[in-house]
Amino acid sequence: MTGCAARLRLLGPVVAGALLLAAAACSSSGGDDSRPGPTSAPPPTSMSTSRPAPKPTSAPGTATPSSPPKGRRGVTSPDGRWQPEPGAAWQWQLSGTVDTSVDVPVYDIDGFENGAAVVRRLHAAGRRVICYVNAGAWESFRPDAKDFPAALLGRGDGWDGERWLDVRALDRLRPLMAARLDMCRAKGFDAVEPDLLDGYTNSTGFPLTATDQLAYNRMIAGLAHDRGLAVGLKNDVQQVPQLVRDFDFSVDEQCAQYGECEQLSPFVAAGKPVFHVEYELAQARFCPAVRKLGFSSMAKHLSLDAWRDPC
Repeated sequence: MTGCAARLRLLGPVVAGALLLAAAACSSSGGDDSRPGPTSAPPPTSMSTSRPAPKPTSAPGTATPSSPPKGRRGVTSPDGRWQPEPGAAWQWQLSGTVDTSVDVPVYDIDGFENGAAVVRRLHAAGRRVICYVNAGAWESFRPDAKDFPAALLGRGDGWDGERWLDVRALDRLRPLMAARLDMCRAKGFDAVEPDLLDGYTNSTGFPLTATDQLAYNRMIAGLAHDRGLAVGLKNDVQQVPQLVRDFDFSVDEQCAQYGECEQLSPFVAAGKPVFHVEYELAQARFCPAVRKLGFSSMAKHLSLDAWRDPC
């Protein structure tokens, strides 16, 4: 998929179709970024998620977080951080220059590729801003790539320059992830989306268990909260009952396509939103059901560019 990054949640038999759809979406949207695409499809798993492989960027900025403007959707938690509310409309853009004009209260953008100025511009327009970072895989193209010990790098996750992390190594990964969340806070983000929190369901090269993943995911949530950031559980649908208290929202891809949306309903029941996208299904096949569940749902291109079509 030359010239267009794509984020896929691949599941065995749908790999080829998903890749073809990604290519079609890229060509139709005129994507012009030069980020590398996958070198091969990820191995079949019960829940395998792939993301855009962003191009290398400069070192993150060190701006002081700005005070959040009034009037944005959500409340302040007892400990002072933002708590988004169920049903809040959102925009998720991880490729291309961020379009800051979308009239929604919540944005989710790449933390490395966007500086404090973008966050300030969104704040000035009354938006809350979520910082996307990879928490489950090493990325060769990130400024901190050299800081990750080789012993913690497992098999490739199917995307150029990415390898799964051994999330059992809490003590070694804690300072590395803390530094990434410090970057999010310094740029003024309100929350963080830590990706790939379901390595135990994939072929990582490490004997990861559900218990290992729970400990790691809770560590990430604690690091975010220590920095005053809200934090979202990315996919990991199987462990929602154990983790809903630790996370402030959910970010999910394709729960309707895979028949998993009901498993995310504990978030809404707890007063926390489910930010959800579908790539392949027609809206008539998922919007009525997710509206009843109270999700914040939309159709997106696989490239996660600026285009969106909300339910």
